[in-house]
Amino acid sequence: MDKLPITGKGFAALEEELKRRQQVERPRIIDAISEARSHGDLSENAEYHAAKENQSLNEGRIQELESMIARAEIIDISKLNGDKVKFGATVKLVDEDTEEERTYQIVGEPEADVKSGRMSITSPVARALIGKTVGDTVEVVTPGGGKSYEIVEIAFR
Repeated sequence: MDKLPITGKGFAALEEELKRRQQVERPRIIDAISEARSHGDLSENAEYHAAKENQSLNEGRIQELESMIARAEIIDISKLNGDKVKFGATVKLVDEDTEEERTYQIVGEPEADVKSGRMSITSPVARALIGKTVGDTVEVVTPGGGKSYEIVEIAFR
């Protein structure tokens, strides 16, 4: 079973989602199934089938969350430092083609959200950045084509 690196904040979010799905969503779905059952013939009952599918999706996500929580290796970013990019680092990059600056924190897969500035450790850009220092240039093959970034700042916060 592979360990899943994750920040404390990301781990708390997983636990919160699991709690919500078990204590709020599960009972709500059970009530919806009971209500749909009371309408009679189940073979032609769209509400019943939709509720059962919703139940299946919810239970699948609960299993996925339980697995991630069991495999989680919480990394305290406040205790990290250094001049090389590694898990937890907040990295400021300059796109060498457009001169656009972007800042990303390298986090675990379950907590990644590029729009919020959190990049998965398994993403092509993060993998290319690992071990690099300020001033280094990285070439990355992304789904949108090749990109070149210069690292201008590395911080741990």
